[in-house]
Amino acid sequence: MFRFFSVFFILLSLLLSCTTVKSIQIEEIPETKVINYEEYNKKILKALSALNLPERISKRIKEEIILDSIFVNELAVILQLDFDLWILIDKQHPINENYIPSDLVKLNNGSFMVNRNDLFLKKEAAQSLLEMASFLKTENITLTVSSAYRSYHYQANLYARYVRELGRYEADRIAARPGYSQHQLGLTVDFGSVTNSFASTREGRWLSANASRFGWSLSYPNGFENVTGYSWESWHYRYVGKEVAAFIDKYFEGIQQYALLFIHEFNLLVNSEE
Repeated sequence: MFRFFSVFFILLSLLLSCTTVKSIQIEEIPETKVINYEEYNKKILKALSALNLPERISKRIKEEIILDSIFVNELAVILQLDFDLWILIDKQHPINENYIPSDLVKLNNGSFMVNRNDLFLKKEAAQSLLEMASFLKTENITLTVSSAYRSYHYQANLYARYVRELGRYEADRIAARPGYSQHQLGLTVDFGSVTNSFASTREGRWLSANASRFGWSLSYPNGFENVTGYSWESWHYRYVGKEVAAFIDKYFEGIQQYALLFIHEFNLLVNSEE
């Protein structure tokens, strides 16, 4: 009888142990939002109808959501990222003047060069910049950072200077008003000479072809002033993360403004009906 109970308690202990392990594993699985694909598709179509995107882009997205759920899944992932990676900052959509990124880190000479000793970026963007610059070093190319994070007040002084020198109309073509600059996010870098001669340099050509692989996107491409509100800036790249950068390239022909407009409009629709 003693032997029977010993075996029984051993088996019971093993069973309880297995149950405990299983419950821990279940608790460690991250909570994921269930996607209602039908509702997402409706909102995607509504967002597209509200925007003046090129017909070929809208048509492709419509075809994508009919064929499979990949577009919806990628969009859902993006909306769970930090908002500053996909928030729309342009002439119609400002950022609060009191916004200061919480994790700014100072940029120093190393794998890349800095033109001033007071340049800062958010930590994630700085790490990506270091990764990209280190890769470029293997190809004997050195990136030069000329501008990075700018506070609201710094941008106010810069914009005022351009207005004094060029007049308001020309200033608005080449400089953001305070509160409307991507630089305030701490995710944007001006590279090289800060002139469009940068486009023909080895740095400029490489970034144009490869920056999105590291999560960087050209904000103001050539020929899109009527879309972005700013003249061509071949040196101005915003860090949006690899997921958003891939989304921009895959569905929006590499035009950051189109993608961020769409994400902004879709997010408004989702939040307005929750």
